[in-house]
Amino acid sequence: MILTDDRERVRFLKFATVGALGSLIDIGVMNLLTHFLGMRLVYAGTFSFICAVFSNFTLNRYWTYPDSRSRPLLHQLGMFFLVNSIGIGIRIPTLHFVEPFMAKEFESMVHLSHAAAESLARNATLILAIGIVMIWNFFINRYWTYNDVD
Repeated sequence: MILTDDRERVRFLKFATVGALGSLIDIGVMNLLTHFLGMRLVYAGTFSFICAVFSNFTLNRYWTYPDSRSRPLLHQLGMFFLVNSIGIGIRIPTLHFVEPFMAKEFESMVHLSHAAAESLARNATLILAIGIVMIWNFFINRYWTYNDVD
C-alpha cells in the first residue's frame, strides 16, 4: 500500500510525474494542432490523447515499472490504453456534472462575478477530475497492467 510501502510511494510519485508530463504533451499537441494547423478540437484532442498515452506508457514501462517485462509490449500497451480510456470515461462526466454545481457554489459562497466563478469552477473541476483519474489509473495499472512487479 502507498501509505506503508516506500517502493509503492516512490512508484506513485513517478507515476504522477509521468502523468504531469503526459498532461503537458496532451495540452501542447492539442494547442499546436488547433492553433497552427486549424484542426478541430475533437480531432486534435483525440490525437493529443493518443500521444500522451504512448508517452505515459513508455515512461511508466521503463521508469516507473522498469521490472515489468513479463507481458509482450503490445499486449501491455493495449491494457494501459484501455485503463486510460476508462479514465477518460470517468473524467468527462465529472467535468460535465461537477462544474455547474461548483460554479453556483463559488458564485454564492465567495460573491464572485458569474464569469470569475465559472472560470474558478472549470479549473477546480479539472483539478478534481485529474486527481480522481490519476488515482484510478495508478491502482488499476499497478494491479492489472503492471501486476508482474513485486
